[in-house]
Amino acid sequence: MDTAADDTVTDGSDGARAARADGPRDRPWAAWPPRLPDRARPYLAPLLLYGVTKLTGLGVFAALLTYAGDFREKNPRFGGGAHWWDVLATWDGWWYLQVAEHGYHPSLVRLDSEGLFTVQQNSVAFFPLYPALIRMVSESTGLGLYGSGILVSVVSSFVAAAGIYAVISLLAGARAGTIAAGLWAVAPGAGVEWAVYSESLFVAVAAWTCYAVMTRRWVTAGLLAFTAGLNRPTSAVLIGAVGLAALVTLARPESRREHGIRGPVYAMLVAPVGLLGYIAWVGWSTGEATAYFTLQREGWAHFFDYGAYTLDVLRNLAVGRGDYPFAFSTPDLLSLQLVLALPFLIALMLRRRPPLVLVAYTLASIITVLGTQQMFGNTMRYLLPAFPLLLAPAAALARQKLPTLAVFFTTAAVASGWYAHYVIFELGVP
Repeated sequence: MDTAADDTVTDGSDGARAARADGPRDRPWAAWPPRLPDRARPYLAPLLLYGVTKLTGLGVFAALLTYAGDFREKNPRFGGGAHWWDVLATWDGWWYLQVAEHGYHPSLVRLDSEGLFTVQQNSVAFFPLYPALIRMVSESTGLGLYGSGILVSVVSSFVAAAGIYAVISLLAGARAGTIAAGLWAVAPGAGVEWAVYSESLFVAVAAWTCYAVMTRRWVTAGLLAFTAGLNRPTSAVLIGAVGLAALVTLARPESRREHGIRGPVYAMLVAPVGLLGYIAWVGWSTGEATAYFTLQREGWAHFFDYGAYTLDVLRNLAVGRGDYPFAFSTPDLLSLQLVLALPFLIALMLRRRPPLVLVAYTLASIITVLGTQQMFGNTMRYLLPAFPLLLAPAAALARQKLPTLAVFFTTAAVASGWYAHYVIFELGVP
């Protein structure tokens, strides 16, 4: 009996294996939907939360734009257009599309004027990585430059959300990482994440650079920091954070023995090459070594003033005045609330003892933003890369139950269509 039973089971197993082997060839639909790789599965929840939340905010933004209709009367370069989605490619977006289409024509043209603007604005103020990707996508897919710019931003935003999840989940768990990705979708200034702006691309590179340092992948960290240097001038804070983390690693005998010397040294040497190389190229092309900084200061009125402009704005807002350059009441008040929340957010972040690279990157980002003269209403956008500030709020929300989180993100997603999108594009200058 035992033999017969064994034979029966054996024959059945062989037949089942044969059927399974033949099945996929006879029924190709049996393999759909495709199975996600094991390493990709943890990212499904944060990316889904990010995408749904972001799409909701964009829908509210579109409804508000259509209801107001003001964009139809504005210059297509300055917040206007024939359709609501045209607004997403105005202001800085216009400059990026110009670079993608025509390339650079470096020059410093002095204006016969006094005041904030004494040099003609030039496209070399916008770093090359993002417009280069727009051009590459356009030529490889056949999409127009506008569609390619939106595609690069949207894809980059999901890569950024995945990077934020990876970093936060290492420190506070997968649930907190998922929530952090959702919080980044509704953060003040998040409206540029799906616009022709370079923030999403920068945060994608920055988040994965920090993750590479945290996991001691020094060669990857160095290459990513190099790439960030071709995207935005604020990459200097990321490059500095990578360099500081590498120096500390080299200074400790135990970490030197564990991680070696070559990796940290390589990261320190390679990280700044992209940023320094582009600034040097601008200087060489214009014949003035400091041309990039001159253009920023005299063409866009952006320069580091140790916080004098920010202090002036805070004093004026405290007494209800607008006697300062680039005053936009609604964006400025929202940015003021964010600035007032910064000490609290910083303290909560430091309380969780994050790695040095995150602390250095976040604090340097905040100092750079608040210490620079630029449009105060854009503080929301300028602080968007400071994603480690989401660590403590995400960890706190991770303790909430699903219904509470659903109500929170639904409310925040709808509200973000106004405060994170409409305010910066229509009530200010992003």
